[in-house]
Parts: sequence; structure tokens; C-alpha cells
Amino acid sequence: MQLRKNKTSGKSDLVRAMKKNYELYLLFLPVLAYYIIFCYVPMSGIVLAFKDFSAVKGIWGSPWIGFEHFKMFFSGPNFVRTLVNTLRISIVSLVVDFPAPIIFALLLNELRLRRYKRVVQTISYMPHFISLVVAVGLILNFVQRDGVINDIIALFGGERIAFMSEPKYFTPVYVLSGVWQEVGWSSIIYLAAIAGVSADLYEAAAIDGAGRFRQLINVTLPSIMPTIIILFIMRVGNIMSVGYEKIILMSNDLILDKSEVISSYVYRIAFGSAPNYGYSTAVNLFNIIINVTLLVTTNYICGKLGDTSLW
Repeated sequence: MQLRKNKTSGKSDLVRAMKKNYELYLLFLPVLAYYIIFCYVPMSGIVLAFKDFSAVKGIWGSPWIGFEHFKMFFSGPNFVRTLVNTLRISIVSLVVDFPAPIIFALLLNELRLRRYKRVVQTISYMPHFISLVVAVGLILNFVQRDGVINDIIALFGGERIAFMSEPKYFTPVYVLSGVWQEVGWSSIIYLAAIAGVSADLYEAAAIDGAGRFRQLINVTLPSIMPTIIILFIMRVGNIMSVGYEKIILMSNDLILDKSEVISSYVYRIAFGSAPNYGYSTAVNLFNIIINVTLLVTTNYICGKLGDTSLW
């Protein structure tokens, strides 16, 4: 009886809240409609992974074939190659790209000249707003044999390197160019978190004799650690989601063995000369399942080790 009363009370509280703040709920409706129409409704297309899709018969009229597409992918020559490439690029990106904006934000926060700080921030944000096609064009110009990177190498007595012709250099070029593109923009959230740290903590640390570096280690970092953990969980949850756009733009036949990842493979299968939508959906579904598993696992571990988690 008490449980039923609590449920009724909860529903009435929700109705009262919706009546009281109906303007906010009306503002939220377009966002809800967007996610329903463009995110949840298209999820019904996942059934393509289990069907022999025919454009004439349509999604629901095509025959079921079970896990044949998955068996084809797992037993094919591209499974190990694309999986290893995806993991290699993602893990290196996680190790290099993730801490870069944190370090940049901490260093930027230590600058006391406001005008210089704003100039540095503005310059660091600029690559984020450059079109990806233009950005990749700049990257390829930087690393070509007569580009600025090879000019610097030659200046110090080294030999010029054909970066985009040797597979072993693809991952470093991809990851470091990602740092150049996103380090400034990604640092914004950390700068906001640092701005929310109480000045009293710094004053107390200074009274105890802590210098600038000790304040950074003992005050700033612990204060922004919840933000770092949340973003780390989300980053690990996307570890298999290497963007196919940049991969395709930077890749060529000479380095394809090291540059082909699952997302670019899915794009090539789905929109190539002989598209296979069922097979590409199955490969992408495998990718999604791995991401969700990693997200849930990382969130669970972070929740057990500390007090911060997504849920």
C-alpha cells in the first residue's frame, strides 16, 4: 500500500513539475524529437546485419541469414588487419591525445599575462575550425619530402623521410596531427573546470608553504580529477570509433595495410563499386558492441576505484 502511494505521489510530482515548468519542457521537445528521429528510429536498420539485403525487396522483405555476415568478417583476411590497425591507432591516440589538452590547460592556467594567454588560446583553437579536407591538405604538405617537417629534419643533419609512403609513419603522423587539430579546443572544458576551483584552496596551500608547482599537483589536479575521469570514460567508450573521414583522406595504396581501420573498411564496403549493406552493417555493429562493452566496463571500474562515474 505504501509502495503504491509512493508511485502515485511520484507521478503527481512529475505532473506538477511539468505544469510549473512547461516552457522548459517545450524548449526540450525539439531536442527530444531530433534524437528520436535521427538517432533511435535509424537503429531499426541494425536488422540489415542479419539479412541478405535486396534493394528490390527492401529491409523487411529481404531474407534472414542469421550470423553469416559476422562469420564472413571474422574468417576473412580483413578482420585481423582492420582490428589491429584500429586498436593501434586508438590506443596511441588515447595515450598521446588525451593528456595533451590537460597539460596544455594546466600550463595555460599558469600564464599571468592575460593578453598573451588570449593570443595563445586563439591560435590553439584555430585548427579545430579548419575544414577537415583543408586540414589534411596542410598536414600532407607539412610531411611531404620538401615540406616544413623535412626541412627541419634536414636542418639538423637528418635525411628527408617520405612519411606518407612508408606505413610505419602513418600512426605517428595521424596521432600528432590530431593533437595539433584538437588540443586547444579540447582544453576548454579543463580550463572551465580549473576556473571553478576555489581560491581559498590555493590560499591555504600557499600558507602551508606550497609553491606554484605543489599547488598544481595538490590542488588543481585533484580538483579537476572528476572531469578528467568522466572524459576518460567517454574516450574509452569511443576507442574503436576512429573517424573514417581523416583516414580516407590521408590514406593511399602504399600505406593501406597500416591505415585501414574498421570504420574506413565499413565505408568502403557500403559505398564502394559493389556495395554490400548487410555485411557493412554487421561489421559496424561489431564495432558498436565493442565500444559499448568498453564503456560499461570502464565506467564500472572507475566507479569501484573512486566516486566518479557516468552512472
